[in-house]
Order: sequence, then C-alpha cells, then structure tokens
Amino acid sequence: MENGSRIAVETVGLSKVYGEGPTTVRALWDVSLKFPNSEFAAIMGPSGSGKSTLLHILGALDKPSSGRVIVGGTDLSGLSDRKLTLLRRQRMGFVFQFFNLIPTLSAEENVLLPALIASERTGKYSERLHELLNLVGLTDRRTHRPDELSGGEQQRVAIARALIRNPDIILADEPTGNLDSRTGAGVLDLLKESAARYDQTILMVTHDPRAAASADRVVFLSDGRVVDNARNPGPDEILERIKNLESAG
Repeated sequence: MENGSRIAVETVGLSKVYGEGPTTVRALWDVSLKFPNSEFAAIMGPSGSGKSTLLHILGALDKPSSGRVIVGGTDLSGLSDRKLTLLRRQRMGFVFQFFNLIPTLSAEENVLLPALIASERTGKYSERLHELLNLVGLTDRRTHRPDELSGGEQQRVAIARALIRNPDIILADEPTGNLDSRTGAGVLDLLKESAARYDQTILMVTHDPRAAASADRVVFLSDGRVVDNARNPGPDEILERIKNLESAG
C-alpha cells in the first residue's frame, strides 16, 4: 500500500523517556514508522510495550523526548500548543475504549460535539450527520441519550463523533475493549468501511488478536521498540507473535 501512496503519519527516531536517573523509564526508543493514507493499522505488544504512548504521541496528545512526528507533511515539533490543538481538531478524530459521551446530550448532539467545540455552526453538518448516523445504523436512535443506548450503540456514536469533521486520521485506543465479540466485530467493520469510504488512515491500539486481524497491517512493539510488522496476518499468527514477545521479555 505504501508505494505510490501519500504518507498520512510518519515517525522518525521517536523516543519517549519518563523520569531521570535510576527511575528512568524508556517508553519508546528510536521508533521510525510510516502509515500511508487510507491504511488501517493495528499496534500491538505486551503490557508496557509503549503502544498507548505511541498512539498519544501520534495524536499530538503527548510530546516525544526526541525524534519527530510528521502528519501530512507537517512536522509537529515546530508547532505551538495552540497550533497542535488546531491540528487535532482539523485533521484527527479519536475513539476510546471508554466512550466518553456526554450523558445529558442525545446521540446526534454527541456526534456534533467536535463542531460545537470548534465554534462551528452545526447546521453545516446536517447532511454529514445524516450520512454518519445511517452509516453506523443509528438513524432511529438519534434522539436517545447514552443511558438509553447499548454499549455497542454508544461506541458507534463515538465513531460517528470522530468522523463528523472529516478528519484525515482516526486514532482508536482499544475501541472494542468493552464490547462483546459480535458487537466488536461490527465496530471494526465500521472502521474499515470508514478508511475505504473516506480515504482515512486508521491507527488502532488493541490487545485482541481478532481485532488486530481486521487491520491491513499489524505493528508489534516490545520494550518501546518496533520489533515486527505483518501484513494481513490471521488471529492465530498474531497470537503466536505476541506469545513469543512475552516469552522473550
């Protein structure tokens, strides 16, 4: 996929260190990766491997200790906090394990929240809102509050919210972690369809081999380093690679 494709996100020699002296923890070490436009990539590794740290840095939610993150040709290291905030709003969408919906808002109001935060008129998104609610199968649940929705429906609201402003990149942190296998499979299908339909790059951290097998590529981390890449691996292959990494650790 990378040949001939634009690079949506790139890291160059990325490292993240917490603490000093004997308490120093290297969360990431010399990570260099390229994620082409419209790729659905999963990031996996044993507990403490650095996968969530990597996702947060890719999403400009945290800064590296050294190295660079380049999003659509823009080097994030040269941006002020204000410009980083604008970049997140304009080019990124986030889907988390815990849905983070506002309990007093309806499904459609939660979907429109990024536009409200950006001080935009929600009317300009009416057509997009209808399209997304149809995509996630919640047209008839649009006026329901989160406590009136199932877990799967809440996660689909969260996905529609991440997509409402047409971001280039979707960052998903354990998006199926709180869902049963059938509902989780539906959420993964939505993410894949989004990547294909809207030409978006999906970067997903997961511990679930079945979820990772939905991705075009799986990046494996161990002790903060990239140790393996696999394109279109099956769940059994992914599980075996994870077991090998845990044994080596």
